Formats: sequence, C-alpha cells, structure tokens
Amino acid sequence: MSEAAKEPGVFASLRQLLGTAVEALQVRLALLSNEIEQEKLRLFDGLLWAGLALLLLGLGALLLCAFIVVLFWDSHRLLALGTLTLLFLGAGIAVLFMARTRLQSPGGLFNSSVAELGRDRAGLDTGE
Repeated sequence: MSEAAKEPGVFASLRQLLGTAVEALQVRLALLSNEIEQEKLRLFDGLLWAGLALLLLGLGALLLCAFIVVLFWDSHRLLALGTLTLLFLGAGIAVLFMARTRLQSPGGLFNSSVAELGRDRAGLDTGE
C-alpha cells in the first residue's frame, strides 16, 4: 500500500489540500511573472521608439539649421536640403506619436492574475 493510504483520512486529505494550494500558488506566481515580463517588454518597446524619435528630431533640427544657413546660397541646393529637413522632421514627429500611443495604451498589468484569482475565489465560495 502507498504511504498516503496508511495515513488517517483527515491527514491525507489535509496533505492533498496543501499540495493543491501550493500548486495553485505556483501557477499564480508563474502567471504574475509572465505579466511582469510582458509589461517590461512593452515599456522597453515604447522607450526604443521614443529614442528613435528623438534621434530623428535632432537630425531634423540640425538639417533645419543647415537649411537656414544655405538659404542665402544658390537656389538648387535649397530644394534638396529643405526636402531632407522636412522628411526627417516628419518622420521624427510620426515616430514620436507612435511611441506616445504605445505608452498610453493600457498595458493591463496583472489582468490575467486578477481574473484567475477571481475564478479561484468563486470556486471556493461555491464549494467546488
């Protein structure tokens, strides 16, 4: 016979209940860890886009300064420099708005954990 069968019924039941509780806690902690990792990746993604936006805006500002300096030179260089300036400034603004949108969207940190714990509590309340 197994060791669990030799123990009195109450202790075997208590041991099984404790094992189930530890397993449920382990699953919840793993879920919580996954949600923290997802939130970390979302924030890193937003910061990466914001950094790219700052780089493009800086380059656009540099080209704008060069454009103003060259403004008084021959007319053929102005079109190319002005186009590049507008291109980099426009790209920088677009990336900045994209980063802002990504960071403002709700990440839903711990939504799955809260839902699982709610189902656990509902299961305990109904006696399942």
